[in-house]
Amino acid sequence: MQATAYTYDPETRSGQVLLDDGTPVPFDAPAFDKGGLRLLRPGQRVRIEVEGGAGSEGGKDDRRITLVTLQTF
Repeated sequence: MQATAYTYDPETRSGQVLLDDGTPVPFDAPAFDKGGLRLLRPGQRVRIEVEGGAGSEGGKDDRRITLVTLQTF
């Protein structure tokens, strides 16, 4: 899945990405570390792997990013 880097805190190695529909989804240090990146800047296109789902109507969004890395073509 693709997304756009939205926020990134180098001290905690965590942040948020925006899905193509504009939904922000947070990521934690383990997901960032798994991708092998050293830095992430807002606006960069990234590839993410996600567990869970957006839930049904009225349901809880339990998506969790397990990997974030740069998008390559």
